[in-house]
Amino acid sequence: MLLAMLGMAVGTGNIWRFPRIAASNGGGSFLVAWAVFLLMWSVPLLILEFGMGKGTRRGTIGAFMKTLGPKFAWMGAWVALVATMIMFYYSVVMGWTLRFFWATIAGEIPAADGVAPDAFWNGFQGSSQALLTHTLAMGLAIFVVAYGVKGIETAARVLIPSLVVIMVILAIRALTLPGAGEGLAFLFTPDWSALGSVDIWIQALTQNAWDTGAGWGLVLTYAIYMRKRGDTALNAFVIGFGNNSMSLLAGIAVLCTIFSIMPAAAGDIVGAGNEGLTFIWMPQLFAQIPAGTFLMGLFFLALAFAAWSSLVAMVELAARILMDLGVGRGKAIALVGIAGLAFGAPSALNNSVFLNQDWVWGVGLMVSGLFFAIAVLRYGVTEWRETFINHQFSDLRIGAWWDWAIRLVVVQAVVLLGWWLWGAQGDDFAATWTLFSEYNVGSVLIQWAIALTVLVAANGWMVRRIEAYGVGRPDARAEDHVGPDEDFHAP
Repeated sequence: MLLAMLGMAVGTGNIWRFPRIAASNGGGSFLVAWAVFLLMWSVPLLILEFGMGKGTRRGTIGAFMKTLGPKFAWMGAWVALVATMIMFYYSVVMGWTLRFFWATIAGEIPAADGVAPDAFWNGFQGSSQALLTHTLAMGLAIFVVAYGVKGIETAARVLIPSLVVIMVILAIRALTLPGAGEGLAFLFTPDWSALGSVDIWIQALTQNAWDTGAGWGLVLTYAIYMRKRGDTALNAFVIGFGNNSMSLLAGIAVLCTIFSIMPAAAGDIVGAGNEGLTFIWMPQLFAQIPAGTFLMGLFFLALAFAAWSSLVAMVELAARILMDLGVGRGKAIALVGIAGLAFGAPSALNNSVFLNQDWVWGVGLMVSGLFFAIAVLRYGVTEWRETFINHQFSDLRIGAWWDWAIRLVVVQAVVLLGWWLWGAQGDDFAATWTLFSEYNVGSVLIQWAIALTVLVAANGWMVRRIEAYGVGRPDARAEDHVGPDEDFHAP
């Protein structure tokens, strides 16, 4: 189960996004701020999700009902909706990794002499091939989830150790390249004066919010299936630090390679978009080192494994919600699969739609984290900690620092929301009020308003369904249950 949770946390954000963000924000200076927010955002929220999932044995809607009361079921529905909306286009990203892995084996990339480096990417992105790989990615995730918890655990036993081995191989090879020391020094040597930059701290907080899975509701969903004797706090620390360790391995592998091959252009490359660094420049870089094709294949295989394990968690979350609402597990998984194929197709076929959805629901994660913190604060943060974190089976007891960390999560979430929305308003604020745009304020607020209106209106219906059908853990052994439902009550 711990491997499955690590698989949930470790995704393409670790390998695909982290190296670019770290390099674009000062390298070592960024790492300092990033480590701070691991303890101020990620770990506190991971601990919270573990406690809530294990304590309620229900998905996000039922968990919020039992924490805040029936009137706030819509908050849990928001958390589930955001993760599900991300699932729709995340499968597209996994499809990209599958295509590039196969293209590496088939010798289709990197581009031949005289051909633009981005030719393969431009020919694939938005094509029928991208729709096909999106379909394959959803199929692979549904295949794992269809086998239940055992299927997820079995996949995790294979995917996560394989991912770790691949990333270690890539990092070691990158370290042996001439000039790699400069990349290593850049990544791990902080410029303390640069920590006066607000941008570095905002980017570090954002990276933690997006790549650890904290506040997504995914850990809560997996915690439903934990054994009674599972240690809540210790698992949260293992996942948080394990996830960030994978990010560091990816940063070493990518940045040492870049600084070794073309140090003069390193700033331009790492400043490119996510797609640019991963799917355009990395093949060109691997082509210039011995055994580069083999290593490039490993790189895209690692990306595929990371995406697969995270996508499985998102499918399980969506299916869990439907199960709590009274849908049988088999039917719930089928419905999630069909929805994933249908609603992910626009992002597969149109990059503008993909960028819009990534922007709208990526920022929506900040609201999810805010809702989690509010739920526990309203319940009583100290009472929550002593009841659902420091229980009799806890090897690692959490002190009062966590109470203050949860309060700080509220502040951090508000600051992040304000920062990203303010930066997206543009010079002409009125012109930003469009439903679909790659990056503006209006698109976010309009889509959020529609979603929240529907969820609040459906609150009573959801409560009735959860109370009638949300019976907890039907596929787990009774003796593993955390205890009677009366042990967990809303204030």
